[in-house]
Amino acid sequence: MERSWRPRFRPGALPARILRPPAGRRAGATIVTLPRFDLEQFLRVHQDYRITRSFVAPPIVLALAKHPLVDKFDLSALTQVLSGAAPLKADLAADCGRRLGCEVVQGYGMTELSPVSHCTPRGRFKPGSVGVTAPNTQTRIVDPVRETDLGTGEEGEIYVRGPQVMKGYLNNPQATAATIDPDGWLHTGDLGHIDADGHLYVTDRLKELIKYKGFQVPPAELEAVLLRHPEVTDAAVIGLPDEEAGEIPVGYVTLRPDASSSPAEIVRFVASQVAGYKQIRRLEVIDAIPKSPSGKILRRILRDAAAAQADPPAG
Repeated sequence: MERSWRPRFRPGALPARILRPPAGRRAGATIVTLPRFDLEQFLRVHQDYRITRSFVAPPIVLALAKHPLVDKFDLSALTQVLSGAAPLKADLAADCGRRLGCEVVQGYGMTELSPVSHCTPRGRFKPGSVGVTAPNTQTRIVDPVRETDLGTGEEGEIYVRGPQVMKGYLNNPQATAATIDPDGWLHTGDLGHIDADGHLYVTDRLKELIKYKGFQVPPAELEAVLLRHPEVTDAAVIGLPDEEAGEIPVGYVTLRPDASSSPAEIVRFVASQVAGYKQIRRLEVIDAIPKSPSGKILRRILRDAAAAQADPPAG
């Protein structure tokens, strides 16, 4: 019998997991819920109930991959961890999968997609992929400037059309028209590409791209590189204004308690793995990366803090 866990406040929890097979009650599965997230309680529930499939957000994957508490519990019943709500770096998924001995996969969707348009069938996992298009659903990758369709492997904005697309925003026809075009395609605002096997790879939010001297720099790519550093436990990258470059990539990291690397050493680590225009120009070590309950990085908080430092209040 399958057992699964997921926070119910996520839009994917009730319709996608509790009601839908193969993980939901319709399939006879046991659903285990928690009143709030606590890592030790989460791990104990997985051990005691022999959870086989766990539906989580990226911060939990990060904990499963790196937190020492994980080694104190028996998670051997897990066959699949499915991450949603925010992008999951391929390297982080691989690290978690090796530690737990199971697949760590992603799906893709949003509230406007009720909530899923892509998922990973068992046995079709690919690192970094959010899966393939759901049945009765269509996907396009569109050049955000020319608004023309792009080919296999080319990066553009993700458009989705299908029966799960919302009717529109309540009492807001302007926002609806800006999101769903007359042909029924929902413009997700996410960037990605599709490979030859139909797998979708989400790279970043269209509005979050950093424009460095005319080059487009995806923050998520740099965050993935930062997380490869053995002493980095979490990371975020934002674009900050710069007179010469327009914007520069600025990184924020949290480190292991026993870390000895300096910010300059971590910057050099990143520089050795990316193109010159993608290099992080400044790095700060902070206590915690600000995130929403679903795991999305709250870049606005970092931008506001940086602006306050650049322009301190008078007096």
